Amino acid sequence: MTKIEGALNKVEGVENVKVLFNASKIKTEVKPEVTADSLKEVVEALGYTVKDVKTKVSEG
Repeated sequence: MTKIEGALNKVEGVENVKVLFNASKIKTEVKPEVTADSLKEVVEALGYTVKDVKTKVSEG
């Protein structure tokens, strides 16, 4: 587990995180109450730059 995955998994409502370093992407599955901005803040707090955020809302 990467530092990013660990930090995002601590966010309430985050159900799945996968960091794809080769593609410079993070895939997440979240509950509807999780905002893209909240995920962005977590990643930026770790010292990374976030260019764009797209989330997949879990159906369960």
